Amino acid sequence: MTSPEQEPLTARWVARDVATTQRLAERLGALLRAGDLVLLTGGLGAGKTTFTQGLALGLRVRGPITSPTFVVSREHPSLVGGPPLVHVDAYRLQGAAELDDLDLDAELAEAVTVVEWGHGLAEALSEDYLELTLDRAGDGSGGSGDGPGGSGGSGEEPGEEPGDVPRIIVARGHGARWAAVWSQIAALA
Repeated sequence: MTSPEQEPLTARWVARDVATTQRLAERLGALLRAGDLVLLTGGLGAGKTTFTQGLALGLRVRGPITSPTFVVSREHPSLVGGPPLVHVDAYRLQGAAELDDLDLDAELAEAVTVVEWGHGLAEALSEDYLELTLDRAGDGSGGSGDGPGGSGGSGEEPGEEPGDVPRIIVARGHGARWAAVWSQIAALA
């Protein structure tokens, strides 16, 4: 974990539409490697699943990538011999014990693990993690981590997007892994 004296590395991007969001995520996905933990934070409709779809393109894993809200976790194998993508939606989990029941730490070293709604739950999986906060520009949904009944928008699937609303994406890198590649991450936009 990051000590109180260590501030996480931070980058901020504005993605004007869904396509730009996915292209940014695809470039980030190409930088990811086995053992990487990525947490996606943001209100309903902020674009977490859309962002994961872009990461999957960069990782070159088998799709389709849809929200695992009801199945909680999906694994997408690589199409090119790279690491698989483990895509988790912690929205319906009642706490860290339920996340622990998924046994993600058993696969963490071999996969890229992306946890939607992971803030406050999944940081304990690794000292090194990348947290991305997505906010639909102007609605303030991203930083709140709104759960059920929150102030976020409609759905997260591309067909449910309420139009091409710009997203503000803030990346925070925690740990040595992200410090080592931060200049590449900061230059993605």
